[in-house]
Amino acid sequence: MKALVTGATGATGKDLVKKLLADNAFSEVHIFVRRPAGLQHNKLTVHVVDFDRSDTWKHLVTGDVAFSCLGTTLRAAGSKEAQWKIDHDYQYSFASAARTNGVPNYILVSAAGANPASFIFYSKMKGQLEQKIEKLAFDKTVLFQPGPLLRDNSDRAAEQFGVAVIRFCNRLGLLQSHKPLPTETLAAAMANAARTAKPGVQRLSTKQIFALAY
Repeated sequence: MKALVTGATGATGKDLVKKLLADNAFSEVHIFVRRPAGLQHNKLTVHVVDFDRSDTWKHLVTGDVAFSCLGTTLRAAGSKEAQWKIDHDYQYSFASAARTNGVPNYILVSAAGANPASFIFYSKMKGQLEQKIEKLAFDKTVLFQPGPLLRDNSDRAAEQFGVAVIRFCNRLGLLQSHKPLPTETLAAAMANAARTAKPGVQRLSTKQIFALAY
C-alpha cells in the first residue's frame, strides 16, 4: 500500500510513520509537512508544503490510504481562529484532495466527545471536521476518538493534568473506558485499521483503539 500522512512531525504522527516504514504491507510512505522533517528511509518521500496553498500540492495526494494526525493546542496556535485553521481547515483540505484523487481509505485522529453541535470549542471543531469528512464518502473512513494521550516529553500542561486525574480514577476502578492512550498504541491501531477497516464509516473509542492495536 501507498500511505499518505499529514501531521507526521507530531507525537502520534512520528510514531505512525515509524510503524508504516517498518511494516511490509506499506511499500511507500509520503508525508506532508510544513518544514523539513529530518527523516530518511528508502520507502519515505517528504513533501514540504504550504497548507494555505492546496493548489500547489493537492495533486500529490494520491495513494491507497490517507492518515491525518495534524493538530495543535490553543496555546501553541495563539488563538481559536489559528487553531481552527490547523485542526479543521488544513485537515479538511488534505482529505478533500485525497477524495478528489481517488484515495479510497481515510483515517483521522479526532477526539473523544467530538460533536458538531457542542458548546465546547474543541469538541465542536473536531465534530464539524468529522461531519465534513464523512460527507466526502470515502470507501472506508475510520475516525479515531481517543481520550487523553500519553506523549513522550509532553509539554501540554492541561493534557498532563487530565492524564493524572484519569489514572487516579482508573486505580479506583472508574473511567476505564477513558484510560490514557500512548501515542505508540494509537499509531499501531491506525496502521492496523488500514488493513482491516470495513466499508463505510467507523468511529473508534479508546477501548476499541487498544483492542485494535494488539
